[in-house]
Amino acid sequence: MDVSDLLTETYDRLPDLVRAAVDGLSPEQLRHEPGPGANTIGWLVWHLTRIQDQAVADLLDTGQIWVEGDWAGRFGLTADPDDTGFGHSPAQVAAVRPESAQALIDYYDAVSGRTRSFLAGLAPADLDRVVDEAWDPPVTLGVRLVSVVEDDLQHVGQAAFVRGLLGAD
Repeated sequence: MDVSDLLTETYDRLPDLVRAAVDGLSPEQLRHEPGPGANTIGWLVWHLTRIQDQAVADLLDTGQIWVEGDWAGRFGLTADPDDTGFGHSPAQVAAVRPESAQALIDYYDAVSGRTRSFLAGLAPADLDRVVDEAWDPPVTLGVRLVSVVEDDLQHVGQAAFVRGLLGAD
């Protein structure tokens, strides 16, 4: 298996996990806080998608799907390219109001499609390219891609856990 196939296999697991976490949930269930100030299912899936969207857009040096499409309105938000949910307060988490589970699935599918296309063209040497010099050591493409998928997997797992708390199986 080459590096492109390995990364594609890893990222290709996320769409089914996203669907399993949100499919069939009402907007109210997507906004349910499992505890005071806790992240909602809708916020968790929106956030993991925003992180992937922003990271891959940066890697491609292109615009984010969030900003270029009509996604923000489906979440009760503005199309701010810097708003990925990182550092959100409880009030900001509550402001993420997906209109439906399908809005989350559709946005994730659009981002996932772009990610898959990007991964298909990677060669092993590409992973050593420095993509962010703001860190010590500088971040390579390989490290960035692992970081994004690690974050996504954690958040989709959290969303599935909150779904289980709702008893929505």
